[in-house]
Amino acid sequence: MLTKENNNYYSESDLLNNYTTIESIIKEALPFELLAVIGGIASGIILSYMENIFSEIPGLLVLVPGIMSLRGNISSSLGSRLSSLIHLGLITDIDWKNNEIIENIFGSMILTIIISLFLGFFNNICLLIFNLNNIGCLYLILISVFSGFCSGIILSILSIFLAVGSFKIGLDPDNILSSAIATIGDLLSIIMIFISAKMICG
Repeated sequence: MLTKENNNYYSESDLLNNYTTIESIIKEALPFELLAVIGGIASGIILSYMENIFSEIPGLLVLVPGIMSLRGNISSSLGSRLSSLIHLGLITDIDWKNNEIIENIFGSMILTIIISLFLGFFNNICLLIFNLNNIGCLYLILISVFSGFCSGIILSILSIFLAVGSFKIGLDPDNILSSAIATIGDLLSIIMIFISAKMICG
């Protein structure tokens, strides 16, 4: 298989030599793993400033880890699929008419809505079982779906740009996307939970 990069064609063996060495993996992945650690700390700091909201909206704190996990899992899977499609040559540029891009974004968003609905409902059930304060099933579902949907759209678009952009400058998207998207996803999820809770619960 020949792949075009910067107007030059590389054989499959050349690409494997470039992308699978220990040096290239550490060189490309380490900066983004360090950023992921910083992003995790930043998410914790933002959470600490939301203490008043958690006290005002019973049950919201229990919902937060689920929303963050949901966003990271779905978006990281999207990033992995995009990396595979880029390596296969099915995605070569940021083309919003490309069926592969469209189907992956729509698939991720449908998954987000379905899991967000379940997350809000199941969160309510758990709060009832453990006799914890609860704002109500409808509010929890609305916060879960709204925050998941909004952060999902933003992350899907960012995933496309990161995947294609990193490959074009000679980096392996597999080394970058998962940690980058997971970090951005955590930050976005916290921000969108804050916005959603304020909009829906006042």
